[in-house]
Amino acid sequence: MARVVIVDDHALVREGTLQLLEQDPGIEVVGHAGTAEQGLDLLDRLAPDVAIVDINLPGMSGLDLARKAGERHPGVRILIVSAYDDYAYVAEALEVGVGGYMLKTATARELLDAVHAVADGVFVLDRAVSGRLSRRWRAGEAAAKPLTPREADVLTLLSQGRSNKQIAAELSLGLRTIEGHVSNIFAKLGVASRTEAVAHALSHHLVSLDSDDGPARSY
Repeated sequence: MARVVIVDDHALVREGTLQLLEQDPGIEVVGHAGTAEQGLDLLDRLAPDVAIVDINLPGMSGLDLARKAGERHPGVRILIVSAYDDYAYVAEALEVGVGGYMLKTATARELLDAVHAVADGVFVLDRAVSGRLSRRWRAGEAAAKPLTPREADVLTLLSQGRSNKQIAAELSLGLRTIEGHVSNIFAKLGVASRTEAVAHALSHHLVSLDSDDGPARSY
């Protein structure tokens, strides 16, 4: 059972999302809020598995909420559901380390699948967003050097939205070792950020997007 919180400033959207999620017996909506501040309070009190968060919120933005949630509640996976597919928003969300990014044009089935995937620790990216990232990477593509198996493992976890600390714990390696691997990945791929590394991974199919057994999915 995935325990979910909804944070959106439009009551109609909150109610519609609530009704949709309640149709799935594997999802329990434990709370909803209209502001990021209220959303953080729900995370503090309820510790859900997933928080569905809009970006454009009054006061503190949804991305600010995601950043603070990562600091205070690293076990809560943030699924951004937004009307914005701008590269700047997606890039910031990836840098923050959200669990997924979906557009409000997604179908009901896609949203339900995304919630379950994110609750299972699988990174989810809307198909339209992943296509935009891939095209942006190809526009400035550089010749990449091959990655070692360990670097490939680290890149896969980066694509899942994991922080360096989380990757270190998952691979049973030291934090400095992981930081070294990340630096090597950036150098070999000719990128300067996690966002560009993920874009490269999507463009070159270095992470599995469509398989249920893969580390990342695209809807």
